[in-house]
Amino acid sequence: MWRRLFSNRKATISRARPLVATRPGARVPAPDSDSAPPVLSLIEIGDRFHRFVLGLPAAESSEPSAAELATLKRLELLSTRFDMRSLPRLPTVLPQLLRTLKNDNAAGAELAKLVGRDPLMVGEVMRVTSSVFYRSAQPITSLQQAVVLLGQDGLRRVLTQHVMKPILQANAGALGHAAGERLWDHAERCAHACAWLGRSSGCDAFEAYLAGIICHTGTGAVVRLLDQLMPADAETEAAPLSSGFLSACSQLAARLSLQASQHWELPARVIEAMTECQSPATPAGSALGRTLAVADTLAIAQLLGEHDRLAADLDLSHSWPDILAPPLLARCQQDLRRQFPVESKRI
Repeated sequence: MWRRLFSNRKATISRARPLVATRPGARVPAPDSDSAPPVLSLIEIGDRFHRFVLGLPAAESSEPSAAELATLKRLELLSTRFDMRSLPRLPTVLPQLLRTLKNDNAAGAELAKLVGRDPLMVGEVMRVTSSVFYRSAQPITSLQQAVVLLGQDGLRRVLTQHVMKPILQANAGALGHAAGERLWDHAERCAHACAWLGRSSGCDAFEAYLAGIICHTGTGAVVRLLDQLMPADAETEAAPLSSGFLSACSQLAARLSLQASQHWELPARVIEAMTECQSPATPAGSALGRTLAVADTLAIAQLLGEHDRLAADLDLSHSWPDILAPPLLARCQQDLRRQFPVESKRI
């Protein structure tokens, strides 16, 4: 069954009718006629996302089988032994750098001095500022010039991507290369949406961006654990994994994401938001927690739309009326479509 888990088969989704999203736990109305569109809940959107990340076909069952329940027990056991130190390291200077970046008056020389303590950070900053997007009239000859050119907002994003992209891609394991790429694609979209929505929710822009980047770190860890469970000589086909099994894996992944954020000593509000995401059925209490929960789903819908797993114009603006105003969510979805068009690179 684990060979099937990492197979390249893709689930096909009918595009004949538009998709309508409902809130988790909401009653799905019965269609009045054959012309009524099918209703797709946010829970089902999440299920399709995990199937896309893992290359799984559509589910044939919602309840876990006996074999899946046994596998879940093994996953739980492995997760309790998962060594967070096995994750790619965070630069030792990163916490101090993040604190300095929260000060809008931080001098370029001070930031350059901190970045200069990590050779990999230096290389990434210089590479980005040498790109066509940042190319200036005069060549960049010093790290301080590069830092000033990026600005604080640009530097935050460069450092976050430099730190987190290798973690999401490498943490998925050798057999989960495609999963790592897809998780990074989601992370970029989620970070963008979280920062965009955070401006209207009173969130710190960088903390919102960081929360969006790391929210599925544990999913890569779960893929890595499944990699360990998969027999190397598995050749037999098995029934597609149930929705219940993937839901349990998702809950485990959320727990590992929280543990990773605590291990890295990320900002307190980011850890609080990650903690609140442990119980998706319970509304988050903090502004960042609520924003992250919404941004995660908007990013999932955007990514699935790019890969024909959902309607590209799926409207989720009315899915969280008690959290964010529909017009704001509609504008966020429009912004995501502009930033990440359907024609973007597909895996």
